[in-house]
Amino acid sequence: MAQQLHTGETVQVGKQGREGILGVSQGASGIVIFAHGSGSGRFSPRNNFVAAQLQAGGMATLLIDLLTPEEELDRRNVFDVDLLASRLVQATQWVRENERTAHLPIGYFGASTGAAAALVAETEPNSDIAAVVSRGGRPDMAGDALERVRAPTLLIVGGLDGPVIALNERAFERIKGEKDLEIIPGAGHVFEEPGTLEIVARLARDWFKRYFGARREAREADVRTQPDLR
Repeated sequence: MAQQLHTGETVQVGKQGREGILGVSQGASGIVIFAHGSGSGRFSPRNNFVAAQLQAGGMATLLIDLLTPEEELDRRNVFDVDLLASRLVQATQWVRENERTAHLPIGYFGASTGAAAALVAETEPNSDIAAVVSRGGRPDMAGDALERVRAPTLLIVGGLDGPVIALNERAFERIKGEKDLEIIPGAGHVFEEPGTLEIVARLARDWFKRYFGARREAREADVRTQPDLR
């Protein structure tokens, strides 16, 4: 894995004051909120690497701990998809209320159980998420929410991660909207093999870039069609 380049400032998010790392550059096309899973958090080296590549691609990022340190002591919370999704919804609301990010389209990047949480959070009323990407995730744990997913969804799985490939394929079939499934040859579950995480970052960057751009164009079109009331 290449040297970490992610930059940002520490912020307090939500009622529980969970800490996050917010990186916003001038002219960002959108913001990606990272949903970590299986006990991982804002210091995850792999998600930080992906965040750095997204920033280099002109996007803002927010890496946040979905659980408090006390909650992480109970391993059941790590696999409580509904709890993780509710925290992601809170983080999304914070992004929409923050003056630096309120104008930006929002995407979710989920890993492991965080991918399921991202998909469940996306189905909430008025979520208005532009795109979702899963890295080595467990989208199957989103259950019946899969059939209600509206945002364009990209599932990325390692070619050596046999059982998780099957789970992703089954989840992929249940998603009704725009979607894609990418299997990275020679990659394991956490994409530690040389060059594989770079491929993940490139695929995620291109996916978010496409749908952030489409969201921006739609907004500009709405503005152009508004009647002039002067």
